[in-house]
Amino acid sequence: MNYEKDIQIDETALDIEWLSQPSLMMKYTRHAAETRMEADQEKERLDLVRAGLDKEIRIEPERFDIVKITESVVLNAVIAQQKYIMANDAYIQARFEAEVARGAVAAIDQRKTALENLVKLHGQQYFAGPKVPRDLSWEVQERQKRANEKVGKRMRRNK
Repeated sequence: MNYEKDIQIDETALDIEWLSQPSLMMKYTRHAAETRMEADQEKERLDLVRAGLDKEIRIEPERFDIVKITESVVLNAVIAQQKYIMANDAYIQARFEAEVARGAVAAIDQRKTALENLVKLHGQQYFAGPKVPRDLSWEVQERQKRANEKVGKRMRRNK
């Protein structure tokens, strides 16, 4: 998925953008849910690794160079194991991906708001070309001047 590309708006095709908005939102909502599910699954794997290492350490403490078993010693031994470190890294990465996907859903929702505002601006002719305001006083003077010229010509003809 290309988050940056998908949040872009083509202001010259607002109708097309509006037509694609619902499916885009659904696509990213589904993606966010999938990444959240993957993060939850990684958390479960991490908990299983922790439980398995905890059990191994309690069964064979000497293999882990533990003389006296206490809760903190077992916990420290668990988190120092390579298997746990790898599972924890996978969980952190999955959680990161889930947060980015959640942010993408928020960005797509923000895109909807931007589309609404662009349509309002378009309706108010914000994007219309510049219009020069009429100078009514000049127009009145010009009309009066032409009228006076016509009257002057008629008066000269009548003499």
